Amino acid sequence: MEKNELINVVGGISFSPTLLNAVTKAVSIIYDISRRVGSTVYRLVHNISC
Repeated sequence: MEKNELINVVGGISFSPTLLNAVTKAVSIIYDISRRVGSTVYRLVHNISC
């Protein structure tokens, strides 16, 4: 391939550090929320209060 053809190549996935950081943060938030909801449901089902 020539240089001008290589410039026009489109495709693939590029993972930037910013994207990976955002995905990690989102997964962490979802995990924390689900843990809190699970604890609340457990306490309600078993009539446990702090």
